[in-house]
Amino acid sequence: MCLLLALSATLLVDTQTTDVMRRYKHFLRQHVIEDMELNQCDQVINKRNINKCNTNNCKEINTFILATDEQVRAVCSDGGTPKGRNLYESTKRFPLVICKLKKGARCPKCEYNGKKSRQTITVACVKGWPVHFEGSNIVLDLFKGIFERALMMLSG
Repeated sequence: MCLLLALSATLLVDTQTTDVMRRYKHFLRQHVIEDMELNQCDQVINKRNINKCNTNNCKEINTFILATDEQVRAVCSDGGTPKGRNLYESTKRFPLVICKLKKGARCPKCEYNGKKSRQTITVACVKGWPVHFEGSNIVLDLFKGIFERALMMLSG
């Protein structure tokens, strides 16, 4: 009985670890790249299959953190400050490329304008692994602008 319980607990931990690693790899694919130029948004987003064209919609904004996997992972430990729930804000600013969808672009021709910035980042961490990009100051400002324009279109 004890052996069965121990095996069940081990299996549960392995399953949780597998899920965290799957989410971490997805996060890396969507947001972390060591080197990228502004004019590479379309190429990188397509190569990494970030847009899901089965919905006929392009992702409005995608942020790439120009860093190594290890540098970003450090935000979940000594390189970050807890912000509540499972969120951590980096203690240093990271170079970013923010890819914003060009007006009128639709799948499969999702075209982006790139903008460089240097900001702190906020990520969700699970068991010391970043699994979700929550944002940066500049990304939150871009989303605010998109929402404000959408509200103006709805009300006008």
